[in-house]
Parts: sequence; C-alpha cells; structure tokens
Amino acid sequence: MHKNTMSLHDRDGRRKYLNQKERLDFLEKTKIQVTPVKLFCQLLYYTGARISEIYNLSPDRIDLSNRTIIIESLKKRKRGIFREIPLPDELLHELEVYCKDQGLQKDDSLWPFSLRTASRYVKQVMRDADIKGVRSCAKGLRHGFAVHAVSKAPLTLVKKWLGHATLKTTEIYLDMVGVEERRMAEYTW
Repeated sequence: MHKNTMSLHDRDGRRKYLNQKERLDFLEKTKIQVTPVKLFCQLLYYTGARISEIYNLSPDRIDLSNRTIIIESLKKRKRGIFREIPLPDELLHELEVYCKDQGLQKDDSLWPFSLRTASRYVKQVMRDADIKGVRSCAKGLRHGFAVHAVSKAPLTLVKKWLGHATLKTTEIYLDMVGVEERRMAEYTW
C-alpha cells in the first residue's frame, strides 16, 4: 500500500504553498516583466504545472481552437503522456502573438533562457511580490494552484490538471489551512 508522505508544511511547520493573496500578488508582478518572463510565470500560475513542464513547451502545444495548452507529464516513467489544461483567452492570445513576433516554428522552444534562469526569474517575481521563505518558488506556486483549485473544482479535474497518477496524491491539497480552510468552513456555517 502506498503511503503519501507529502505535506503542505516543512518540518518546521512553515507553509510550502502560496495562499490566494500571494498568488494574486505574484500574478500582478508578472505583468511588469519582459514578455517571455511574464508568459512563463503566468503559465505556471494558470496551470499548476511543474517548472520543467512549462519550460519544455513548444508552439505546437498551444491549442488555440480548444483554448488549452498541452503539457507533457515529465514526472512519469515514460515519455508521451500528455494532459490539456484550459487557459484564459487573454493569455492564449498573448502566447499566439509572442510566437508570431519571435518567428517560432511548431517545435521550437518557447523560451530564450535556460531552465535554471527560468527558476531565477520566478524567484525574482516572488521577491517583487514580497513572498519569502520555503514557498517562494515554482513548486510553491504549483502547490498554491492546487490548494486553490480543490476549493473550486472537482478533485478528479485537479488531478488531471496536475498530472497526478492517483487521487491519493491530489488529496493532500484538501489539507488546507488558514484563509483557505476558513473559507471552506464558512460554507458550513
């Protein structure tokens, strides 16, 4: 039997995910970044994908007719496992314009920077948003997406968006605290 040992807190009890206010602060700070950094960070924000999954995107994975982005699940043991995640129309339009302006071909990389530099950009936007500590990284943004998503969407849909193999993995995000937990409790009052 698989035991899920992941926690939304580190061993010192610090939160490893961004709450909704922090997520919105992060999103706001993305808007003043240069276009590739802005788009990279907003894709992380809107998809909950892993940083490497966003980094490995190419223009042919932007499905304008379906209004989604197609992400290859990179944590699986084999290649070729994809998932589609809906995106806001405005972000899709910006991605389309960016690809055209850069003259990107269907299987080109979207990003003019390395994965390591992408991580630095995410950290810088976190600092700009005054988000500190263990949660001020792409993984903290992924966890924050998941915590917010499970309060708004069916768990099975969140599982699909995050690329989890089982619901057991996704269920950890039901263990919310603070403002998120209070909002859920208010539904019962």
